[in-house]
Amino acid sequence: MDRRLTPYSGRVAHVSLSGVVDAPLTEGLQAQVTVPVANLRATPGGARDRQLLLGETVTVIDRDKGHVFVMCTKDGYCGWMAEGDLGQGPAPTHWVAAPGTHLYSEPQVQAPEKAALSLGSRLAVIGSWGAWVNTPHGYVPMRHLRALGDWADDLVAVAESLIGTPYLWGGNSRFGLDCSGLVQLSLHACGKPCPGDSDMQMALGRNLAANETMKRGDLIFWKGHVALVVDKDRLIHANGHTMSVAYEGIRDSVGRISAGGGGLVLARQRL
Repeated sequence: MDRRLTPYSGRVAHVSLSGVVDAPLTEGLQAQVTVPVANLRATPGGARDRQLLLGETVTVIDRDKGHVFVMCTKDGYCGWMAEGDLGQGPAPTHWVAAPGTHLYSEPQVQAPEKAALSLGSRLAVIGSWGAWVNTPHGYVPMRHLRALGDWADDLVAVAESLIGTPYLWGGNSRFGLDCSGLVQLSLHACGKPCPGDSDMQMALGRNLAANETMKRGDLIFWKGHVALVVDKDRLIHANGHTMSVAYEGIRDSVGRISAGGGGLVLARQRL
């Protein structure tokens, strides 16, 4: 079983694994991320696998000295996170559709900011004042939000809005992204399901035949890496070469990755 998708902490398992593992079972408790960005780790306090954003939900399965083992609602990814990053709150009604925004202490541009939020963060709007909305966490410019269900329609345009975002292994936010984080964040902004890691994302869509020309929105995969096709000549990806989200020529990237020991292209997928 893939530990990333198996809701079993090693001590306690989710009821969905009944008959699969010999362990105490639980339905778990629902909780919501209450910080701008929370790390999801392989072990308590260990290496980061992925990240969750404000307002995303999880099922808490186990607890261990200030950490909780969770299953993420958005993609089924499992891991450990700091217990203090979770709490309860009203169900989100809107998502941050701008690359980034701020939570403000008052509904005015001169007010002190409380925190920065990434594209994809989810908020419950509980009131509005002109060009501002109020949320349990603070005020946000209304133009930076869209209602849940009012999704973007071009995942490449979403990715392009994140150009220059610094590379971060396991990153899922405007503050830092890796290759699969960029693809997942872009697809989720379009209301499309997407798993968390590039090897899982290879199951999306269909394989292109050798004679099929790639087009905007296709995915190119190498071992441990994924990029989005922008047009017939360019791709966009979060990469360790520029340490950022950047454009690169398709031929250039294929040659560079191969020359650097990253291997040949494994798959080309059309969503």
